[in-house]
Amino acid sequence: MTIEWTNELVEQLDWHWQNHVRPRLDGLTDDEYLWQPVPGCWTVRPDPGTGRLTVDFAYPEPSPPPVTTIAWRAAHLIVGIFGARTASHFGGPPTDYDQHAYAGTAAEALRQLDDAYAAWAKGVRGLDEAGLAHPCGPAEGPYAALPMAALVLHINREAIHHAAEILLLRDLYRNRG
Repeated sequence: MTIEWTNELVEQLDWHWQNHVRPRLDGLTDDEYLWQPVPGCWTVRPDPGTGRLTVDFAYPEPSPPPVTTIAWRAAHLIVGIFGARTASHFGGPPTDYDQHAYAGTAAEALRQLDDAYAAWAKGVRGLDEAGLAHPCGPAEGPYAALPMAALVLHINREAIHHAAEILLLRDLYRNRG
């Protein structure tokens, strides 16, 4: 039996995304998107100097890391998980946490998320056996010498993990009493 590894890697995330994650994001409101369940959450907010929307972060990340909002998690998926990797490996537009035009509304965030996910998935679908085996390269730090398939699996884990956090935040918002 021949295994189509590109298809298997894409379908692992795509099934979860299309059947579980994305349908549960329909109807996301701006209040949910920006809801801070505890004081001190990291989120998307206007920069006090410029008014431009920015995302909270620190490097190195504090220990323990702050609780994050749906807005923050969506931005992380859009920029750090899908966007930067699509730019590095599939010719997508450059993006980084300092320059990204963050969404101030749930509707805009979902549009950005849909676009970022679609671009990543399209790129992965375009990988053949040689592409999956090719080293990731210097843009991927600890993944630089590993095959692209290892990065795809990592992105799948990250996307599933962060999407689950977003869905949990929606559940908590809905049941906050």
